[in-house]
Amino acid sequence: MTDDVLDIDNFSVVYDTEPPVKAVQNVTLHLKRGEILGLAGESGCGKTTLVYGIQRLLKDPAIITSGSAIFHDADGHDVNILQMTDGELRSFRWDKISMVFQGAMNALNPVVRIGSQLDDVFRTHRRDMNKAQRRAACEELLEIVGVGKQRFRSYPHELSGGMRQRVMIAMALALKPQVMVMDEPTTALDVLVEKQILKKIRELRQEFGFAVIFITHDLQLLLEISDRIAIMKAGRIVEMGTADEIYHHPKHDYTKKLLTSFPSLTGSRGGFVRGGGDH
Repeated sequence: MTDDVLDIDNFSVVYDTEPPVKAVQNVTLHLKRGEILGLAGESGCGKTTLVYGIQRLLKDPAIITSGSAIFHDADGHDVNILQMTDGELRSFRWDKISMVFQGAMNALNPVVRIGSQLDDVFRTHRRDMNKAQRRAACEELLEIVGVGKQRFRSYPHELSGGMRQRVMIAMALALKPQVMVMDEPTTALDVLVEKQILKKIRELRQEFGFAVIFITHDLQLLLEISDRIAIMKAGRIVEMGTADEIYHHPKHDYTKKLLTSFPSLTGSRGGFVRGGGDH
C-alpha cells in the first residue's frame, strides 16, 4: 500500500469568464497518510479553488481543464475522484474525505439543535444505525471534540464561536474519514480559542490517524501545526518543504516575503520568530 492517501497531478482549473481566469495551474501535490499538509498563500491565489476542485464541489463558470486526483483507500483500492459518478461522489464525500468549510462556524442551521444536525450525518450515510446508536455516536463525538454531550440539545446560538467550530469538526470526523480538508478553520476566532482548536486538531489527528490539508493565508499558523507546507501563488505551487525547511531555508522570494509579513511579539521588528505564538 502506498504511503500517499491522495495524489493530485497536473491539476488545472479555469473560470470561463471574459477574459478567462486561470485559477489553478498544473498543480501537483501528494498527501501522505496521517500528515498535516499546510497550503499557504494570499487571498485569491487559488487555494480554495484547488481543494473544491479535487472534491468536485466547483460550480459554473469553473471548469477543470486537466489533471487527476487519485485517492488511495486504506483497503488498497485506488479511485480517480474526477471520474466518479454523482452517486459514487455522494458516498465518497464525508466518508473518505470530509471538509470543514471556510466560515463553517456560521454554517450550522440556527433553528435546529446541535444533536439533530450531527444525527443527519449518520442518518444519511449510516442507514443501518438505529436511533439509539446514532445518539450515542453523536454524544461521543461531542465529547471527543471537547464540547460535551450535555450540549446535544443546544441550539447554535447558545454556543460560543469556538464551540460551534468544534461541532463542525465533529461533523467532519463523524464517519472516520481518511482525509480532512480544513479551509481557514480558525478565521474570526480570537488567538486563545484558535490555539485550543489547533491543539485539538493535532490531538485528533494523532488519535484517529487521518491526514489533513490545512488551508490558510497565515504562514505563521502553518509553521506551528504542519508537517509539510506548500506555498501557492497565482494558481501555482511555488515551493514545497517541511515546516523547518520553509522556515529556515526558504527558496522562493514569495515565501521569504510571507515569512517577514508577520510581526513578532518576541523578536526584532520585521522578523518572525517561529513559536512566538505560544507566548
